[in-house]
Amino acid sequence: MRLTVLGSGSRGNALLLEAGGDALLVDAGFSFRDLLRRLGAAGRDPTAIRAIALTHEHGDHARGAAKAAAAWGVPLCASAGTLAALGDRAGAAETVTLPASRRVACSAFVLTAYPTAHDAADPVVLVVEDREGRKIGVAYDVGSPTAALRLACRELDALVLEANHDEVMLRASGYPASVRSRIAGRGGHLSNAQAAALAAEVAHAGLSVLVLAHLSDRCNTPALATGTVAAALAATAFRGTLLVAAQDEPLPTVDVGPGLGQLSLPLGGR
Repeated sequence: MRLTVLGSGSRGNALLLEAGGDALLVDAGFSFRDLLRRLGAAGRDPTAIRAIALTHEHGDHARGAAKAAAAWGVPLCASAGTLAALGDRAGAAETVTLPASRRVACSAFVLTAYPTAHDAADPVVLVVEDREGRKIGVAYDVGSPTAALRLACRELDALVLEANHDEVMLRASGYPASVRSRIAGRGGHLSNAQAAALAAEVAHAGLSVLVLAHLSDRCNTPALATGTVAAALAATAFRGTLLVAAQDEPLPTVDVGPGLGQLSLPLGGR
C-alpha cells in the first residue's frame, strides 16, 4: 500500500491511499481544483480513485468532496452523522454509510470507522486495510485520547496522527480563552504531548510510517512536534519513518508495509 499526504493543517486536509491499482481519497478539504493540483504535484493519478472517505464534515476535511465525487463518479463514504451534516453539500453523489466499528468493503480496501471525541456531528478515525492485510490509520481532529482512539491505532502498518499544538505556544497564542479551551478541550485537538504518549503506546516493530498531521500554524512547529514525539518513541520498538505533513504541499509518497516506510517515486518517475 502507498500513502501520499496531499496536505494537512487548519486550512485543509487530504491524503491518498493506493493498493492493487486502485486509490482511495481520505478527506477532501481543499477545492477540487487544488486537489487536482496537489495530486499532479505528487505524481498521483486521479483516475485511479474509486471512493472518497471522510472523517467528518468540517470544511477543512470535506470542502471539495462533493465536486470531486461528482467529477470522478465515485461514492462518498462516511458515518451516518457526517452524511446527514453534509446535507445538500453531499450533492447527488452516491453515499456509503460507515457504521461504528464495522468493516465495510470498498473497492480494493476495507474501511473501519471508530468514533472520536471531536466537536463535529459524528467524527471518526478511519482504519483502511488492503487485500494483503496492511492497515493505515487516519487519526486527526480526534479531541482526546479515548479508548476507541487507542484501539483504532493499534497494530497498524502506518498511522497519520494529529499533533496539533504545543501547550506552551497555545497558552501564549493570544487566542481568546474560549478558543484556547476549545482547542485543548475534550472535543478539540491533540497536543504534541498527547500525540507522543499515544504514539509510544501503540508503537511496535511493524509500524513502518508515522506521519504527524494537522499542525497548527500559530501554536506549533514541525521541530517541536517531531522532537516531542521522537523522544517518546525512542524507548519503543518503532524503527520506521517519522514524517510531518505540510499544509501547502504534498509529502513524497511512502510505501507502507512490514520492513518498508520507504519514500516512493511518482508514477513513471526515476
